[in-house]
Amino acid sequence: MQSVADVNVSSIAILFFAVAQLTLANSFHDDSHYVRLGQRTGYYVLREGSPLAHQLGLDDAPFINTSDRLRHGHGADVLAFRFDRIGRLSAPPAYIANAQLSDFYIRRIGSLIRGRATVRDVEALFGHPQTVSRRADGVVNYYTLEVFNPFEESSSDRR
Repeated sequence: MQSVADVNVSSIAILFFAVAQLTLANSFHDDSHYVRLGQRTGYYVLREGSPLAHQLGLDDAPFINTSDRLRHGHGADVLAFRFDRIGRLSAPPAYIANAQLSDFYIRRIGSLIRGRATVRDVEALFGHPQTVSRRADGVVNYYTLEVFNPFEESSSDRR
């Protein structure tokens, strides 16, 4: 016959295991989606490794996850712009984010009109891209945005 203490320990262990499983299951919340602003304006909000990012062909984005233990909360979000062969924006821009989006960048990418905005227009807003990925139908220009998440900062650096 089990004692009350054994039953309590077993119950606590089961509860702890259940909470741990839920925490792991929710650690990657993919809320990737498209934000429509007008007929030819809008942008994608993507999470690294999401099915939508893969579908859009943005797997090679120079994203740096802030949860990487060696980076101590430092990372990089990415803005991606797909241009056709003559340099016009051919698809909605994408914002690949670690966590919270920057309103500053959202306003700028939301102002670009697909089919009308050019490489020069984007460079006027963001400068020269850090990475260019050549495609059969044109290019994707990537702009990295340094970000810091203090909640991901490792406590091992503190003395």
